Amino acid sequence: MGIYKYMEKLRRHLFTLAALWILIVGLSLFFNYQNSINEQQRLALASAKSFFDQVVLTRKWNALHGGVYVPVSDETPPNPYLNVPMRDIEVDGLKLTLLNPSYMTRQLAELTMENGDVQIHLTSLNPIRPQNKPTPMEERALYEFEKGKNEIGLLKEEDSGTSFFYMAPLNTEKSCLQCHAVQGYKEGNIRGGISITLPFVMEIPFIPLVVTHGVLGIIGLITIFIFGKKLNNSYKIIQKQASIDSLTGIPNRRSLSEKIVQEYNRSLRSKKPLAAIMCDLDNFKQYNDSYGHVAGDLCLQKVAQKIESNLNRPGDYCARYGGEEFIIILPETSTSGAVIIAVKIRKIIEEMKIEHIKSMPSGVVTISMGVAAADGNNSLKSSKELIKNADLALYEAKKQGRNRVNSFDKLQ
Repeated sequence: MGIYKYMEKLRRHLFTLAALWILIVGLSLFFNYQNSINEQQRLALASAKSFFDQVVLTRKWNALHGGVYVPVSDETPPNPYLNVPMRDIEVDGLKLTLLNPSYMTRQLAELTMENGDVQIHLTSLNPIRPQNKPTPMEERALYEFEKGKNEIGLLKEEDSGTSFFYMAPLNTEKSCLQCHAVQGYKEGNIRGGISITLPFVMEIPFIPLVVTHGVLGIIGLITIFIFGKKLNNSYKIIQKQASIDSLTGIPNRRSLSEKIVQEYNRSLRSKKPLAAIMCDLDNFKQYNDSYGHVAGDLCLQKVAQKIESNLNRPGDYCARYGGEEFIIILPETSTSGAVIIAVKIRKIIEEMKIEHIKSMPSGVVTISMGVAAADGNNSLKSSKELIKNADLALYEAKKQGRNRVNSFDKLQ
């Protein structure tokens, strides 16, 4: 019965299983959506770091050459914040000015803004050029760098839209001291940082994710439904097998044990009688010896079906008690009423005329029956006593010559 109880438990938890499946699909949708956001941010971070690395590489090239001279123009006037000898020179009538790494960074930032939405900003907590003063976000990042943080990357919400902000520190190198030594910087100090701001457009396939998970959820629920239906059918089959006698097709003794207790308790509640008829085929061992066990099984099947078919009320019940014994339960029936039904069934079995040469004097299969009843007023201690009384009445019927009905009342 282990598999029976397991299937019963599983069947009762199908709704929980369906709810759990919906939860799993929902969590999968959430995590996939979150992973898509994280991937978008990862790509934005990689792009911003690439911009930063290019700017730093350009600055190193400039510093490696001690700055670069370029023609003076309206776009590139001399740098008033660069206080070095030979900042401005003239070659063959062409005025040149020195571009240091900071000046070059500023011009690169302006060119980048002209060609797109990327913003590059050189900044410091102690800037020489006022325009290099940090924004509040950059200022917080610079303080974090002084505490040891290597970089910062995060989404920034503004009225103009969402952007990705990235910033990393600039360390003071030997070539930087020419301009920044006067500010107290030493080689290796964090002198400032460069921020990169990129436009961030969330390109997450939300609708395809929802559709995919929706289809997955529906397929799962359909599968659970089909599984539940098959499980329910299997459960009913096993339940029937557990309560039905495989030979005769009527309820078995296990089913009887539950039924008799239910009916006995109902009898006590309603104060109405409950009758039991114990039945036993006469000389059945001799029948098997004479005709074989196959014929004996067929005989039991015919008798069981005949008894059951002659119980007319919906509440009347017949079960195989064991071997060639059957028991009939009759709710709301007194001893006298049960005797009438028993006499009727005894005659019907005899009139079936199933040949039995060892059953004399009739020469056919006959049945003996014992009747007992509970009056519904606690006259009996339990349902077991009711069956015991019916069995005693049956024993007396056998003793008196078989093929007869006897009641427990007559034994008292």
